[in-house]
Amino acid sequence: MKGTDLLKAKLLEIYEKMLQVRRFEERAAELWAEGKIPGIIHLYVGMEAIAAGACANLRPDDYVTSTHRGHGHCIAKGVSMDRMMAELLGKKTGCCKGKGGSMHIVDLSVGLLGCTGIVGSTIPIATGAGLSIKLKGTDQSVACFLGDSAINTGAFHEAMNLASLWKLPVIFICENNLYGLSTSVSRSTSTKDFLQRAAAYDMPGVTVDGMDVFAVYDTVRRAVQRARKGKGPTFVECRAYRFRGHMEGDPKGGLTYRTEREVAAWKKRDPIDRLRRRLLEMRILTEKQSRSIEQTVASEVDAAVAFAEQSPYPEQTEAMEDVFSEKTDQEIPFSKIEDGVRQLDLRTAINEALREEMRRDKAVLVLGEDIGTYGGIFKCTQGLLEEFGEERVRDTPVSETAIVGAAIGAAATGLRPVAEVMFEDWIDLAMDQICNQMAKMRYMSGGQIRLPVVIRAAGGSRCPLASGGAQHSQSLEAWFMHIPGLVVATPATPYDAKGLLKTAIRGNDPTVFFEPKLSYFAQARKLYPSVIGPVPERDYAIPFGVADIKRKGRDATIVAVMMMVHKALAAAQELTKQGIEVEIVDPRTLTPFDKNTVIDSVKKTGRLVIATEDCRTCGIGSEIAAMISEEAIDYLDAPIKRIAAPDVPVPYSPALEKVVIPDENTIISAVKELVS
Repeated sequence: MKGTDLLKAKLLEIYEKMLQVRRFEERAAELWAEGKIPGIIHLYVGMEAIAAGACANLRPDDYVTSTHRGHGHCIAKGVSMDRMMAELLGKKTGCCKGKGGSMHIVDLSVGLLGCTGIVGSTIPIATGAGLSIKLKGTDQSVACFLGDSAINTGAFHEAMNLASLWKLPVIFICENNLYGLSTSVSRSTSTKDFLQRAAAYDMPGVTVDGMDVFAVYDTVRRAVQRARKGKGPTFVECRAYRFRGHMEGDPKGGLTYRTEREVAAWKKRDPIDRLRRRLLEMRILTEKQSRSIEQTVASEVDAAVAFAEQSPYPEQTEAMEDVFSEKTDQEIPFSKIEDGVRQLDLRTAINEALREEMRRDKAVLVLGEDIGTYGGIFKCTQGLLEEFGEERVRDTPVSETAIVGAAIGAAATGLRPVAEVMFEDWIDLAMDQICNQMAKMRYMSGGQIRLPVVIRAAGGSRCPLASGGAQHSQSLEAWFMHIPGLVVATPATPYDAKGLLKTAIRGNDPTVFFEPKLSYFAQARKLYPSVIGPVPERDYAIPFGVADIKRKGRDATIVAVMMMVHKALAAAQELTKQGIEVEIVDPRTLTPFDKNTVIDSVKKTGRLVIATEDCRTCGIGSEIAAMISEEAIDYLDAPIKRIAAPDVPVPYSPALEKVVIPDENTIISAVKELVS
């Protein structure tokens, strides 16, 4: 095909895509008004030139991340209108089996990593996809669509900095339609020139007329070429206008905060009419061809609506599917502790697990603050940089949202990242990425996306070795038990830490991996000798959802989590002297939770003590106690005892910290009270 013919074909393709988006959205509005589309829909009418012009530069293997107003991006990237319309109606044949809906469309077959209902949240994920591309050495690119409101989010700034710092192949396409919901950009954004945001991160920035598809296409073409050559990201601001309200159902179609005159002025610049006139002038399109394309598109949209309306709703049982993967890709043997062991501390066990998995699989990488040259503040990653290099051992900025978001994007595109959040206390800085993205992407995509990502964090206090204060001593594991889609691992011993971490890295589900920081330190052995323990030399793994009986007993069951396992073992020694034999059960993972082992132990002992460091109210102990009360209350000879921190922040003063953080003496008192 000659260059001229290629240009004509490309322009006609873009024109048809823009028409598909417009007609699809118009029919979606009708169906929503008829009550056939549940929930909220945000339509793309008026902005078609941006999606069509940008995506015309992308290959099928390039990636796109989208927004809550994502229908245009989806269609432009090649998502089937049939399956999209079915998804909007919540049908089984939808892109995501009806589990995502309008704001959460995913289609990995065309490189669409997903739309989102959280403003700005896919921006860090786009950087992760870019990192994946860079490490694989391909020439793919990522088009990251975002709205004008997103440039004021922390996620935007953290991701822009990371993308520029690592020269990632991401094109940030900002669709500035002048309003964030009903708030004008002039009232929400301090700078009138969005390109200043790009300049702040040493990134090329271009502003284009988002109603002119030629301008969008040409600008994004240069940005994609730059990305493919390894020269890094580009920021493109497309100034456009949405002809309808923020969402369907907006009072007066958005005219409560916009004037009819303003809307009419922008409609005169309708991007589809402008392109049609231009193509007619260029004699690339005739009136007859134009009518034919209109008819074809109308028929395609009609067919999509018919397909969606005739499709069945999902079966009720399907509501419980797609939360977790069925199995890991690479099973590894379980080794007993007796098989060729060494005595290790927890940090060494973690280091060994990371090192062995990185040697085994080049898709495994680690990233986090100070993990490279410094080896991490707790030295768990010491020596990895020297062996595996800067590409796979990545020191990051102090940007928890970007760290976790990049790990998500990398995992969604084929890597197995292990991200470190230095202190568990700081994990809340990335809660949107963990709870709204990482935990839900598999489910909302109908099982399309798998996320083999591990987030490591050090939890609990360092009492009695040192005082961390209220922002360095928390135990927040219970938060994540509440979020479906996350594995929550809480190893206490070196053996468990290494085995569970290997399972997490090789698995296909997102894992939040908490490590008791007091166990890192060899000096803790004087107080709790069990913090240093046997670890097999051979390769092994510990399956999730299998508790471990750390000590057998007959008089009472102690379910202990993380550091409280060692305190329970210390308490058991003292209780033995008094003729009381306790059985200590370590769940090892909170999600999935091995309730059967706990119930079997309670059947034997008739008494239950639950020992955790987290706050008492709504803590881990509350959930375990409720579970046993519901399923094993007939086996209890006494009320359940919960040992936990009082509902106060962890104090700095050692004298006060010892009052707040429960220890072995607290456990001894609780057991004696139950037994007596």
